[in-house]
Amino acid sequence: MRIKGREISLFRTGCLILYYGIAQFLPETGKWFNIGGYLRYQLCRRIFRKCGANVNIERRAWFGSGADIEIGEYSGIGINAHIPSDTIIGRYVMMGPNCYILDSNHEFSDVDTPMCFQGHSQRRQTIIEDDVWIGRDVCFTPGRYVKTGTIIAMACVMTKDFPEYSIVGGNPSELIRSRISKPNKQ
Repeated sequence: MRIKGREISLFRTGCLILYYGIAQFLPETGKWFNIGGYLRYQLCRRIFRKCGANVNIERRAWFGSGADIEIGEYSGIGINAHIPSDTIIGRYVMMGPNCYILDSNHEFSDVDTPMCFQGHSQRRQTIIEDDVWIGRDVCFTPGRYVKTGTIIAMACVMTKDFPEYSIVGGNPSELIRSRISKPNKQ
């Protein structure tokens, strides 16, 4: 099987079938002796390009083929999250429920052609660095680069990138404040 010019093994295909057919529907992590969290992690270790230790894939997470996903240790993909299969997630990343990462938008530049016939823009990869906290219901526009130590507030629409250790919120996203304290000038 080929996806985006990349060979997907029969074993990986079997893991995808087991994930989308059974494991994604199992109880959230920590319930029923953690059987759901354990099985999702074991399958995703074999699906993703890179998968660190102690990764938490919550129920109903969608990640396409997952062939190009990289996720670092102690990170997680939230309940009902929807991420493209080429997303890179660093270490120690917390992701709340219902997060949605877009990788392209509809084209709309030709006013003489209905938008539904104009296709999509070029796909853009989202990269999330280490030690990031993403609240619930956050939506990312294509190509976001989330820097180390960032906190993204609940229901934020990430429309641009921010410096390291930012606290971001709103629709559209705006800087609330920096987590780095500034020295007092005397």
